[in-house]
Amino acid sequence: MRILVAGQCGQVATALSKLTASDIAIVCAGRPELDIRDLTTIRQAISREKPDVLVNAAAYTAVDKAETDIDTAFAINADGAGNVAKAAFEAGLPVIHISTDYVFPGDNSSPYVETDPVAPTGVYGRSKLAGEAAVLAANAHSAILRTAWVYSPWGGNFLKTMLRLAETRDAVNVVADQYGNPTYAPDIAEGIVAAVQGLLADADGTRGVFHMTALGEATWADFAEAIFTASREFGGPSADVGRITTAEYSTPAQRPANSRLDSTLFRQTFGYTLPDWRERVPACIAALMV
Repeated sequence: MRILVAGQCGQVATALSKLTASDIAIVCAGRPELDIRDLTTIRQAISREKPDVLVNAAAYTAVDKAETDIDTAFAINADGAGNVAKAAFEAGLPVIHISTDYVFPGDNSSPYVETDPVAPTGVYGRSKLAGEAAVLAANAHSAILRTAWVYSPWGGNFLKTMLRLAETRDAVNVVADQYGNPTYAPDIAEGIVAAVQGLLADADGTRGVFHMTALGEATWADFAEAIFTASREFGGPSADVGRITTAEYSTPAQRPANSRLDSTLFRQTFGYTLPDWRERVPACIAALMV
């Protein structure tokens, strides 16, 4: 099985590049060789690599910056996603597209399922939702995987930010009234492979939109406390967590108060369950401490 990944330096693309299964070849390609804003480069990459499936892990993820950088966010997250799906369709290939919990408004009292109404509150979420629509319109043989609160030893993420802050602070204030599913990028990579296998088999129900997050839920403050607990166990930096409200931590983009996703459909369809987030934080810390 040969997988071509659009994206090279992001957390999910990096995690995919590190998978070592003997029966899977994964090629991650980024700009300029594969620029999702340039359909020609995607076609050339497909011709060069001859994959069995495309995975779009490239995205504009600067949530706050997107509020004023609207054109770029949509060029990458919407138009670019559509280009990947279109090129895959032309080559007769299925495509997997990585999306986000931020397509929801956050006013549900329970975790969101795939059929719940979408209503993004910010530019980032709107651009990702437009990308989902573009992918489904361009290539019917596709799966949209919505994930959330991604962290890993690579790139920029909440876990690494907390550790950096703890190096110089005794206490850190963290929002305690936003809920979600912290999800470890290597587990996302394994879930993507499971979805690829289902799509290539063209099994019933493997096309469409799926939620794919770790088990368990947390607030950002809960997540921070777990990070510092694990860090202390490995001799790393830690800080006390001050639990604050969203109103006390103003940001340009409005975050959903509830972005928990129910991943039951993904587990039932593809036969893979992402581990509980509490189990994976120590693994990430350990990888950083090596």
